[in-house]
Amino acid sequence: MKFLAAIDVMPLKEILDPQGKAVTGSMKNLGLPEIQNVRIGRHITLEIEAETEAIASQKVETACKNLLANMIMENFTFELKAV
Repeated sequence: MKFLAAIDVMPLKEILDPQGKAVTGSMKNLGLPEIQNVRIGRHITLEIEAETEAIASQKVETACKNLLANMIMENFTFELKAV
């Protein structure tokens, strides 16, 4: 069975996000001062072949923890759907 994983990797709230700070500052220049505390991360999609959704979920979690996210500075969430 084939699954599509949509993964979001974001910096931990305790970690400074310089890119997010720069974008937050630019919002004021665009006349959008009500937009604050921008955080910038990554969105990753991948396809995975697995017998069950549970196995696919386990493999995506392993990939995130070991390669796609820096667990010291980032956290991740993901959703799976069958395709």
